[in-house]
Amino acid sequence: MGSIQFPEIVVIMLLALLVFGPKKLPEIGRTLGKTIRELRKAAREFSSSVEEMTSIDDNDS
Repeated sequence: MGSIQFPEIVVIMLLALLVFGPKKLPEIGRTLGKTIRELRKAAREFSSSVEEMTSIDDNDS
């Protein structure tokens, strides 16, 4: 078990093309890209706030 290889990506893309059609794929791609960006941003903000909280706790001790 590991990362997705190129043949798997091709199969996934072909399935998406069959299921959603060529007209919907760009819209789905944009939405997916926005969602991934927002999730990464939220994860970074969460991580930095946790680091900030732990550094404040370390300074208090």
